[in-house]
Amino acid sequence: MNKPAGSGEDGQMDAADALNEIAYWLERGRAATFKVQAFRKAADIISRMDPGEVEARARDGRLKSMKGIGDRTYQVIRQAVDGAVPDYLEDLRQRNAGPLAEGAGGELHAALRGDLHSHSDWSDGGSPISLMAGTARLLGHEYLALTDHSPNLKIANGLSAERLTEQLGVVAAMNSDAPHAAGTANGKAFRLLTGIEVDILETGELDQEPELLDRLDIVVASVHSKLRSDRATMTERMLKGIRDPHTNVLGHCTGRLVEGSRGTRPPSEFDARRVFEACAEHNVAVEINSRPERQDPPDELIRLALDAGCLFSIDSDAHAPGQLDFLQYGAERATLNNVPAERIVTTWPLAKLLDWSSGS
Repeated sequence: MNKPAGSGEDGQMDAADALNEIAYWLERGRAATFKVQAFRKAADIISRMDPGEVEARARDGRLKSMKGIGDRTYQVIRQAVDGAVPDYLEDLRQRNAGPLAEGAGGELHAALRGDLHSHSDWSDGGSPISLMAGTARLLGHEYLALTDHSPNLKIANGLSAERLTEQLGVVAAMNSDAPHAAGTANGKAFRLLTGIEVDILETGELDQEPELLDRLDIVVASVHSKLRSDRATMTERMLKGIRDPHTNVLGHCTGRLVEGSRGTRPPSEFDARRVFEACAEHNVAVEINSRPERQDPPDELIRLALDAGCLFSIDSDAHAPGQLDFLQYGAERATLNNVPAERIVTTWPLAKLLDWSSGS
């Protein structure tokens, strides 16, 4: 993180900001969700209270009796109220001072301007849109695409046409808000892009109304179901999704899982050469998904896509603010596989990116 959220020049910080920053570092370090949510919940509780009341309840101990405030979160609040950077936060800052990905990828990571794949609590993410966008801005991103799931993915609370339409209004309002749009940690303007991670259905069709897809800045198309289909079936399904003129990015193309709490899952079988040739032909970027449990595509497929002439998009697939920094992992994998920066759309300035995504 370029600058810890909410910290002042003297190191003091608002108690809710301290709790949210702790959650950020825990998310970035892949801590258990329940642990992260304890700090997010406590931050939400006290942010709704008058600051004077928070201070009074922290000093006399009444805050400890409130539902959603535990011993650790109370300690953080009390230390912040007393004018100190909480010990737990200071420890996390020190332990996370270095980069996530050591060595390779640092130069490419610095060249990345944004991220085209992220989720909010409108679908299966854990945080509100404002917190995702604010964290991206603090990280120095010039743009972040909000790509919540489409309706077919009910387990992830996918957005119906009505909910997506409502979300477009929320994004428009946020982008018109002067403080939000004022700039990033690198001094450049920030924009939240409208988008979706749309399912490629078994028929190969995209899981949202074409009229709505027309209105979006970014469409990430991914397969989430029937991942064990035979090679020919999966290939034709993916090809049809790629050929849809709305598709900008082919998300986590194999669907594999190599580690993590969900266990492991083998990659889907498909004709990768045909799929990547179609991506190159239709100007669809192949996503290098930065989530550690995905590492998708595998290295050999990144090299095959490179040989096919594909563009790439290094994306976080973040479901929480701290995961937005996972781009470091994707940059490392792209570097190790010799993907040139100019073929990575997330290194492009916003105007060029939007010309590409709109087919201009």
